Amino acid sequence: MSIRVFIAEDQRMLRGALALLLDFEEDIQVVGQAGDGKEALDLIAELKPDVCLLDIEMPIKSGLEVAEELQRLRLPCRIIILTTFARPGYFERAVQAGVQGYLLKDEPSERLAEAIRHIMEGRREVSPELVFGTVREVNPLTEREREILRLAAAGNSSGEIASILHLSYGTVRNYMSEVLNKLEAKNRIEAIALAEEKGWI
Repeated sequence: MSIRVFIAEDQRMLRGALALLLDFEEDIQVVGQAGDGKEALDLIAELKPDVCLLDIEMPIKSGLEVAEELQRLRLPCRIIILTTFARPGYFERAVQAGVQGYLLKDEPSERLAEAIRHIMEGRREVSPELVFGTVREVNPLTEREREILRLAAAGNSSGEIASILHLSYGTVRNYMSEVLNKLEAKNRIEAIALAEEKGWI
């Protein structure tokens, strides 16, 4: 029985090339493709593939956001994140999202096919270059500070965050002030951008 693979990649030529190369493998069948994260989520829920290849940088939702949403929905597909470079925080976030593979886009197609087979056997596959490229600073934020910054990133005001977390407005202000100090940010927008770039929220 062939392994059913789904590909989400915003570059149409690369997506087509990946599909073509994988379809050459006798035991792999590409069952669907998407050019952005939202389309990918909709189709994955419908098609229920065995393995999803997700580009890390996609419009609407990134590959990591799709992986996190698939984990939340408890969809049983295995996930391989494809990327062109190692960015701090991405690898850790991928692991937290339950990703089984984290590979470079320019890996040979045989390596990708092999990784898909290994992942179906319950193994993990990671390009060594990506692991070494993710050595990074320790997250200085506490779990509560991360929670508040994530809510702020979603567009909530301090008052709304206080209501959601059942905290006083003043407590939320204090937490946010501590976040700005730790990240040496001028305002919450700068703090959110910095924390997201480093994979801290």
